[in-house]
Amino acid sequence: MRYDSLLAVCVTLFPITISGDSNLSEPLSSQQILPNNFKPPQVFQNVNLLRNTNLEKGYVRETVNVVIENIDTKPQSEYYVPFSVDVIGNVGGFEVRDKKTPGPSFKTDLVEYDPYSPTQFFRTTLPQPLSPKSQLTLSITYHILSTLTPLPFKIGQNDKQYLHYAFSTYTPSAYPTLKQKTKLKFPTPEVPDAIGGSPERQGSTFTYGPYNDLVPAGALEPASVRYEFTKPVIHATLLERDIEVSHWGGNLATEERYWLTNQGAHLKANFNRVQWAASQYYKPATSALRELNVPLKVGSLNPYFTDDIGNVSTSRFRSNKREANLELKPRYPVFGGWKYSFRIGWDADLASFLRVLKSPQGGHVLKVPFLEGPRMGEGVSYGKVELQVILPEGAKNVKFETEVPLVRVEETVRRTFMDTVGRTTLKLTAMNVADEARDKPLIVTYHYPFSAAFRKPVTIFLGIVAVFVTAWGIGRLDASIGKQK
Repeated sequence: MRYDSLLAVCVTLFPITISGDSNLSEPLSSQQILPNNFKPPQVFQNVNLLRNTNLEKGYVRETVNVVIENIDTKPQSEYYVPFSVDVIGNVGGFEVRDKKTPGPSFKTDLVEYDPYSPTQFFRTTLPQPLSPKSQLTLSITYHILSTLTPLPFKIGQNDKQYLHYAFSTYTPSAYPTLKQKTKLKFPTPEVPDAIGGSPERQGSTFTYGPYNDLVPAGALEPASVRYEFTKPVIHATLLERDIEVSHWGGNLATEERYWLTNQGAHLKANFNRVQWAASQYYKPATSALRELNVPLKVGSLNPYFTDDIGNVSTSRFRSNKREANLELKPRYPVFGGWKYSFRIGWDADLASFLRVLKSPQGGHVLKVPFLEGPRMGEGVSYGKVELQVILPEGAKNVKFETEVPLVRVEETVRRTFMDTVGRTTLKLTAMNVADEARDKPLIVTYHYPFSAAFRKPVTIFLGIVAVFVTAWGIGRLDASIGKQK
């Protein structure tokens, strides 16, 4: 089990934010390998730390606000955040910002990977080295997927579902902490079990601390909670998302292919369809996935919803001047441990997403969401997201920018009907993505020569001419057996 987690770390956690100046011909930078006895230099101390853990969705969201102080005699710019080897393979969306000064996130990377090290580190590089005795307030945000476990593991079809979460009341840190506090936010006030620590309960919030005594670096205080979560724990092991740009048709075609699973409690008995149908009249809370709500951009049209069997008619599309919403109902309720794979797609007006640069160099700028898909109150997590942007044939000098950490970037060629050299395709791969990435855009710039726009019509014209010439040539052949007169 441990080596599976280590493999996941090696494959998934090279978080790199690509800017518009990136050259796709250059390989992504790899992480720095350090010895298994590595310890971050003790050049900082945490003066005051507040950790907020949100358990209202089917994955863990954490925000750590910490005031750090340089206790060294020289300016320092590298701050380390530790994670256990069993957890780091599920960490995603790791960002560090200056809480008091709005601006872009700081550069972060995974700096250690060793199969025998129990702890891995994210390294944050501050924009400016912090002077001795100076302080800086950091806001560290990330989410952890697939770390909540149902307890009990099997329940009845109409029973409540409870999730178990194990953590440390002391925030894991590579530096000593003078004062700290941990807050847990639950979806409901029903928390039957809380082991470890002495939390202060206030509605659906637990507070551990404040701890005013010095907590040394690496100190942990194990605790766990079990709380009600009678909702589906929706997780997509894989999402394949294709965005196809057509200049001739003025269309932006989007298709998404999902491999969904419910990570909630399993059924302890066989599924009872009669009981399920009867419960739909009053629709009680359930751990099964009944429907998915997919908000689309205003102006979207021609949606479709299919699965492995074929077209799924249990869907509804509502569109007006203010919103466009696609409501999906799977063929069957997806209970804990069950899986459902399907695909959806729609078209949109390209003019709403594409702009032509008026600079002397020219070019086009495409701005699309990195992630769309379902928006659910219980949240949706993605183990792996593969995004393909299929540009028109002849597009070149492709560059892009996104805030979503990527593990792989490829530029390939995709050939479709009546193509000659094929369409330039930008393929981006991300791991451990949460539905919060819906608000993060993907900006793609490329050059599309004027002559490339006529490549397809010329190809079609020459193809038709070739057919007529071939037919004429075959008609002129003499296939008779006898002698010519």
